[in-house]
Amino acid sequence: MKNPNIKIQQTELLSDNWYLLNKVTFDFLRKDGVWITQKREVYDRGNGAGILLFNSTKKTIILTRQFRLPAYLNGNETGMMIEVCAGLLDQDHPEQCIIRETEEETGYRIKSVQKIMETFVSPGAVTEILHLFVGEYDASMKVHDGGGLEHEQEEIEVIEMPFVEAYAMIATGEIKDAKTIILLQYAKINNLV
Repeated sequence: MKNPNIKIQQTELLSDNWYLLNKVTFDFLRKDGVWITQKREVYDRGNGAGILLFNSTKKTIILTRQFRLPAYLNGNETGMMIEVCAGLLDQDHPEQCIIRETEEETGYRIKSVQKIMETFVSPGAVTEILHLFVGEYDASMKVHDGGGLEHEQEEIEVIEMPFVEAYAMIATGEIKDAKTIILLQYAKINNLV
């Protein structure tokens, strides 16, 4: 941390039940030269990776559908979210992580991925950096049905659909997940599918 206008005064652990929730007290030097003290809660769940799997020949993509409690608690009537495959790094390099997650969640053993960007998920409260990838798939890469890991209590539905149909789901509100929207727009802008 190299910003001379920020001085961390105290970090108080509020919870380490699932991930880390800290209350951070810090001093911030405003542009007018006045130091002010602020307190913020910061959620640290680690960094993650997400991927849009696409088939340029069939003009299809692979997405997942699963229950997301925070979305349910904030107005999503079913709690089900349509998303790209994603997961936490768990000490892996982002490329290793997304190749592992792709096989666990979708059943596809992909050969190569292309990193397109890094993004902060919700920088006002969450530390997570999400590494975003695209990767091409075909039927020969399918090694099992996917669905996630039972010991992680995952129940993931794998969805293969035409890219144009998925892209239209942004406008209808059927896809509301930010990483998925970013990757679909990247694919559209760059004519991947």
